[in-house]
Amino acid sequence: MAAFSKDVLVIDLEVEAQRIAGEIRRIVAHECKRRGLVVALSGGIDSSCVAGLAVKALGPSKVFGVHMPERDSSSETLRLSQSVSTTLGFDSTVEILTPILEGFGCYQRRDEAIRMVFPDFGPGWKSKIVLPGLEGGELNVYSVVVQKPDGTVEKQRLPLKAYLQIVAATNFKQRTRKTLEYYHADRLNYAVTGTPNRLEYDQGFYVKGGDGLADVKPIAHLYKTQVYAMARHLGIPADICNRAPTTDTYSLAQGQDEFYFSLPYAQMDLALWARNHGVAPVEAAPVIGITPDQVERVYRDIDQKRVTTRYLGLKAQLCGDVPEIKL
Repeated sequence: MAAFSKDVLVIDLEVEAQRIAGEIRRIVAHECKRRGLVVALSGGIDSSCVAGLAVKALGPSKVFGVHMPERDSSSETLRLSQSVSTTLGFDSTVEILTPILEGFGCYQRRDEAIRMVFPDFGPGWKSKIVLPGLEGGELNVYSVVVQKPDGTVEKQRLPLKAYLQIVAATNFKQRTRKTLEYYHADRLNYAVTGTPNRLEYDQGFYVKGGDGLADVKPIAHLYKTQVYAMARHLGIPADICNRAPTTDTYSLAQGQDEFYFSLPYAQMDLALWARNHGVAPVEAAPVIGITPDQVERVYRDIDQKRVTTRYLGLKAQLCGDVPEIKL
């Protein structure tokens, strides 16, 4: 194996784009037996890259985009997501999720859980949940950050019950989006795309029955760094290609590294590649830009997330054989 460096993530973008496009055509036509693809557009790099690959594979006439903002979305979300469908030239629609999520009690259930820690939490407050990352030591426990109406920011560690309820309530968002994606897919006789990159797919950063549900996942093998490079290659608008990754899920701005990953994506990509290829911590550390001890901690976190989130990737388990049906 060549010496470990940042160059390990460099790929021939056009060759890979052509290969993925060929796989998309095969999967849509022969595996799914559908006419085209639905892409949920978030204004983020992953969904935008998937849209670009879908258009490359099938042409804009066989791609349909769904924009799904809700009340906690960034004010930029809709503008950015619509810039993708406009630039690439495919039809799309806007589905406002807020009324649906209110009907589910998404916000009410989440706020109820936050009040277990901040009893006064209510209208005018904002929130997000965060992990301590490498600076938090070995104990990787979520905290909730709130911003009061007067702008004051406070942070408290979350007890397990409150954490689980916040996550359960928030997962309504991903599952509602996927329901609407499949509505449009059924209406058009299209297949549905999933947008996880390799970091998210490997580490279980998705919701079962939500953004983890799809008929084809075109970029699940690409590291986030490669997704950014591919998006630029495909002509995705610069505002998106220059945008830092966010969850766009909570009312306070939230980076993916503070919510889930140990490091920002560029370093996390290298750490995951190094772990996958058996690179020793002492060799990986200067390339990633952290200490060997920190690399070891990131490796342990990678391994633990794989174990903990394995359930998310399991298909429904049968309790007896059905020999006539082989999937």
